[in-house]
Amino acid sequence: MTWIKRIGLFLTVNILVMITISFILNILGAGRFLTAQGLNMGALMVFCLVWGMGGAFISLAISRMMAKWMMGVKVIAPDERDPELRALVQTVHQLAQAARLPKMPEVGIYESPEVNAFATGPTKARSLVAVSSGLLNRMNDDQVKGVLAHEVAHIANGDMVTMTLIQGVVNAFVMFLARIIAYAITMSRGSDSEERGSPMLFYLVTFVLEMVFMVLGSIVVAWFSRLREFRADAGGARFAGRENMIAALQGLQRTVMEPVDQEHAQPALAAMKISSKPGGFALLFSTHPPLEQRIERLKTMRI
Repeated sequence: MTWIKRIGLFLTVNILVMITISFILNILGAGRFLTAQGLNMGALMVFCLVWGMGGAFISLAISRMMAKWMMGVKVIAPDERDPELRALVQTVHQLAQAARLPKMPEVGIYESPEVNAFATGPTKARSLVAVSSGLLNRMNDDQVKGVLAHEVAHIANGDMVTMTLIQGVVNAFVMFLARIIAYAITMSRGSDSEERGSPMLFYLVTFVLEMVFMVLGSIVVAWFSRLREFRADAGGARFAGRENMIAALQGLQRTVMEPVDQEHAQPALAAMKISSKPGGFALLFSTHPPLEQRIERLKTMRI
């Protein structure tokens, strides 16, 4: 089941981030917030906010580089000789002009049989739009234009920065709440240092709580992401036409039912078809609304 793999990847990345941050905090002596009089709430709050937001923005700053490395994206030069690739770059640039981006995004392609595309980058002036080879091979020009318009809309809407801010706030709350609760469980049983819990136990409980809260925080981030997807669909319809945007989503809807070479498929960063028919518990972690909902909303949406 593809959605299980995607949820697993999503949670794994967040867990690794929290493990790294926790490890660094311990090295830097986060225990200094535990005093003989109790927990220094103000200092801990500022510390968690700085680290939570800082980690999120570091990830954003290197997002283009990581996308190229992890996905094997090859940037297409504007003067590319291959007519199909040159047309791809021209289409993205036309859409970027319609969206009034301050600078044309880099355009790239990566090898994958999966029909997919994503946009990333730290700012509107330093962005990347990439498509899979499977998308170019299995979609017509109108559908490709709709997909590209959706990704350009993400850039124009500032979705990368918006989601980074949300993730940073979630990270800060995760770190703060985990330490507050861990302190209450392990370190507040008495005033005598011999009666108080072990710092090692405190760090262990903190680590476990961070993992739990990170999963819960992922639900919040995914909910915001689904809202931004609807907005990007509307932007794509404005830039490329409602018909092309609907055609793109319908094309994706057909491809999710087709077999994909899972051995060579690569996970997407901010792809259009992460979610096809999620329901129940799976929908909570889905970063994209079901394609059926997106199509119906586009049909009735005022553009």
